[in-house]
Amino acid sequence: MAKASDCLKESGPFSEIVSGFQVRENQLALCDAIEDAINFDKVLIAEAGTGIGKTFAYLVPAIQSGKKIVISTGTKHLQDQLYHTDIPKVMKAMGATVSVSLLKGRANYLCLHRLDIAPHLDFIDSQRQGQLQQIKEWSEQTSSGDKSELVAISEDSLVWPSVTSTADNCLGGECDYWNDCFIVKARKEAQSADVLVINHYLLLADMTLKEDGFAELLPGAEAFIIDEAHQLHEVASRFFGDTITSRQLLALAQEAIAEQVKDASDMSDIRDRAEKLETSAHDFRLSLGETGSRQAWTLIKHKPAVVETLSQLLLSLSDLCDVLELASERSRGLEQCYQRCLLYKERAELFSHGVMQSKEEKDGTGFILWYETYPRSFMLHSTPIEISSLFRQYTRDFSASWVFTSATLQVNKNFNHFSNAMGIDDFTSGVWSSPFDYEKQSLLYLPPGMPEPSDRSYTEKLINVALPVLKASRGRAFILFTSYRAMNESIALLKNKIDYPILIQGELPKHQLLAQFREAGNAVLLGTSSFWEGVDVRGEALSCVIIDKLPFSSPGDPVMQGRIDAIKRTGGQPFMDYQVPQAVIALKQGVGRLIRDVNDYGVVVIGDPRLKSKAYGQIFLNSLPPMPVTQHIKDIESFFASRNPEPVLETACS
Repeated sequence: MAKASDCLKESGPFSEIVSGFQVRENQLALCDAIEDAINFDKVLIAEAGTGIGKTFAYLVPAIQSGKKIVISTGTKHLQDQLYHTDIPKVMKAMGATVSVSLLKGRANYLCLHRLDIAPHLDFIDSQRQGQLQQIKEWSEQTSSGDKSELVAISEDSLVWPSVTSTADNCLGGECDYWNDCFIVKARKEAQSADVLVINHYLLLADMTLKEDGFAELLPGAEAFIIDEAHQLHEVASRFFGDTITSRQLLALAQEAIAEQVKDASDMSDIRDRAEKLETSAHDFRLSLGETGSRQAWTLIKHKPAVVETLSQLLLSLSDLCDVLELASERSRGLEQCYQRCLLYKERAELFSHGVMQSKEEKDGTGFILWYETYPRSFMLHSTPIEISSLFRQYTRDFSASWVFTSATLQVNKNFNHFSNAMGIDDFTSGVWSSPFDYEKQSLLYLPPGMPEPSDRSYTEKLINVALPVLKASRGRAFILFTSYRAMNESIALLKNKIDYPILIQGELPKHQLLAQFREAGNAVLLGTSSFWEGVDVRGEALSCVIIDKLPFSSPGDPVMQGRIDAIKRTGGQPFMDYQVPQAVIALKQGVGRLIRDVNDYGVVVIGDPRLKSKAYGQIFLNSLPPMPVTQHIKDIESFFASRNPEPVLETACS
């Protein structure tokens, strides 16, 4: 059989069929390595530089192998890109006829049972009643139940949680609508597919059997391709933990009342106790204090108001459990509410004094308990300190090949951080560099004289450094911040100082903001973490990326602090073993926004003086693309002048 990479050579079908296709030697080599891993059940960790074409490099051998392949991506956007664009293109070029299925999460599919009870929910206002009628009419026409079909209602509308299911509230095989269930149909189609496109959350759900109705997808798979693999650890950390939220509790109370009206009209105690739960949840939120907290549970768990309101919340859950147990025989809906009530009670008990310790001793694993507050809601989290042993345990259950790939997996030219974090022991690895000529296309500017990042004047000094760079680049820049505080401070510092449109994260939805940025052609966009990754702006509209500081996570973050403490207890060095590698990966993502095409060019500015003043700064520099480095603004001006000899009409910001 011919090698899969032959398809990607100059004599192959892609050169003839795919518009603008270019042969890339590193893409061919990556394709060979992935084909070898798939054919011989190996584990491969592959860093594939931006622009190498890693999607084709894994799709071609996957489809040619004839094996059942599961492809997991980081986001729904990437799922759609693979399913609707990339895979059809590859199949056409290869003349392949494999079956392909796309499976999304539950929240994307209409639940007919919840559509039935939604009108009885107390919080359904007149606007949502009108939307429910639209959904009802659409439900009689759709074959997939995918909410993206109903364009008249935005995908983030508040009505959707009322008519979609979660793992907690799904009735399973006892649901009256089971035979017509859209998620069941989607899963059956996924089972029979040769190539299945899912996301990391669904991958973990099936591996761990954490959701009823799963466990059908992965056992038959012969190869797993994990794209955007650098995101997997964070998703797994959330997935292997537990969360209880005020939204879950209030939804339980409302749905218990709706089910009581429908199937147990004589049991008014259900309404009374459900309303008591709503009050208890509200009182507990007030006891947690101000909005915007994200802290370790240990900091507040002994406060009298917290102890009292948590005790009352547990009592309310217990009382509701008692009456729902009696009513559970009336209907599957009431039985399901009873099971959810028990689950939420168990999760809440983790946060009562003493229970947490016994769970850790029993399970032999450590969990970080922490909480978040919002204006009217709260979230309580139990997050595992490390997930390596858990992930290793589940992957060993599948005797298949595994390919983990991303543009940002290495730290200081090795894969130890990723492999250790994910519990991957026996693997092959490689780096397939970007085809972009960073030596000619880019320049890294490390401005001299910057104060330490802790200095109060740091952001002001950064903007002073940025102004001549923005003049040289004629706008066309991202300024990426590690905090909202620094971003907001910079807004005032920039206004009236530059004659370019200023776009600010949060003023518009992300996709609209990016559309404005591209259209303007000379804008300056200010953003935080959501713009460091997954943003693709090609061409001259983005010719400069300015990064304020090295992106270390706040040591006050409860999950970070819990992991730091755990590493210390085992004799490790948390800063070098964990904090630096995490920041390196984040910095690589931010820098990666600049060069997205062979014709792109531009300057990266990193204001943080620790790149030069601290020994660990070299680890960051070693991990970045091979960009020439300068500390002279004249080099920046010359770089842009040589590429933009003609003056460009500049638009004043409005």
